[in-house]
Amino acid sequence: MAETMKLLVNTPDRVFYEDDSVTMVELATSEGEIGVFPQHIPLTSVVVPCVLKIHHGNEVEKAAIHGGIIEILKDKVTILAEVAEWPDEIDVNRANEARVRAERRLSAKDPNLDVARAEMALKRSLARLGAAK
Repeated sequence: MAETMKLLVNTPDRVFYEDDSVTMVELATSEGEIGVFPQHIPLTSVVVPCVLKIHHGNEVEKAAIHGGIIEILKDKVTILAEVAEWPDEIDVNRANEARVRAERRLSAKDPNLDVARAEMALKRSLARLGAAK
């Protein structure tokens, strides 16, 4: 049997996920995409909007994460997320409309555009769409 670790994902609203039989976690940080196995070196990083992949052996669960902080210990991963959503909680049409709006804003080259805000809206919509697939 594969080695496992505990995963805890908290949002301001709820305990989104808690399980002690996770074999791997994949997500994106400000430094790039990472995969975390049990016995990973301790690490703390900023989580960016992404698809969180939770592995249980050969099975994978996906969720959209809209940013936060991750703490990795040898036997436990804790993610404090701003927002976390399961695929069945995501309105795909709304996420796709948000993606189109953000792409349109970014391509318009408006000098008054808050580029960082538009880029984050695009990343959040892509995370939702990626998790919903």
